[in-house]
Amino acid sequence: MSFLNVLNVSASGMTAERMRLDVVAENISNSNTTRTENGGPYRRKMVVFEQAGQNDFGNVFRSEIRKRGAMTGGVRVAEIVEDERDFPVVYDPTHPDADENGYVQRPNVDTLKEIVDSMAASRAYDSNLTVFNTVKTMAAKALEIGS
Repeated sequence: MSFLNVLNVSASGMTAERMRLDVVAENISNSNTTRTENGGPYRRKMVVFEQAGQNDFGNVFRSEIRKRGAMTGGVRVAEIVEDERDFPVVYDPTHPDADENGYVQRPNVDTLKEIVDSMAASRAYDSNLTVFNTVKTMAAKALEIGS
C-alpha cells in the first residue's frame, strides 16, 4: 500500500468521523426542541457510512490495482437518516406545545447515547489521525535515506 493511499484512507476516515461529530452536536443542541419547521418535535439524525468509491469507474480500476498487490479503501458518508423511533411523551400542561390532555411530544434524542457516539467518533478520528501522522513520519524518514 503506497504512502499516499494510506493518507487518503486515513483522511477519508477523519472526514467521515468529523461529519458524525457534527450530527451528534446537532442532535444534542436540539434535544429540547419540541417544534420544528415540519411541525413536530426534532427527530434524531444518524450518519450512515459506506466504503468509498463503490459505484464509480474508479472502483473497477482500483480492483485491478488490488489484484496486483496494492490496496485501496476509505470511507465516506452515504447519507444522514432520521431515527424513526417514537417520540417520548411527557405530561406538562403548561408547555406551549402541549396537547388538549397536557402531554408534550419530546425529541427522540437520548443525550447519553449521543455522548457515547461522540466518544466513539472522537476516538476513531484520533486513531485515523495517529495513522496519518505515522505515515507522514515514515515518508519523511524514507526521503532522508536517499540524501
